[in-house]
Amino acid sequence: MRVLGIDPGIAIVGFGFIDKDGHKLTPVQYGSIETKAHTPSETRLMQVYESASALMDKYKPDSVAVEKLFFNRNVTTAFDVAQARGVVILAAAQRGLPIAEYTPLQVKQAVVGYGKAEKRQVQEMVKMFLKLSAIPKPDDVADALAVAVCHAHSVVLTNKLNGGPR
Repeated sequence: MRVLGIDPGIAIVGFGFIDKDGHKLTPVQYGSIETKAHTPSETRLMQVYESASALMDKYKPDSVAVEKLFFNRNVTTAFDVAQARGVVILAAAQRGLPIAEYTPLQVKQAVVGYGKAEKRQVQEMVKMFLKLSAIPKPDDVADALAVAVCHAHSVVLTNKLNGGPR
């Protein structure tokens, strides 16, 4: 099973593709989609959409896991991030891909075992699970891989609860 994890943003969208074979997790490709500040938001959203679409077409994930937003104090930033998140979800939906959404608390719980884990703890666990030589940068990339790992760990249980494949 190939999972695409997404850490949404308008300036930086972290992405990470991982393969799950039994209990083994293998990184396939990871990085970020970046848009320039002071560019019209419609242009930035189109760039995110087109880049996410191209990545999905190239790496052909079986499912997409996206981090849910928690309300930010800066409402303008929250709206921008929500719109970027929406265009990524649209790209996945157009390809008929199942979409899972996880809160930051759920990601931390699945990856570290503690919902209030520090960012550094999550990054270290991602590095360990995926046998990486270093923590991916920027942080958005490590966060996206954490979302993918969360989904890889959660999908078996979710499928069992829903009567789907094991």
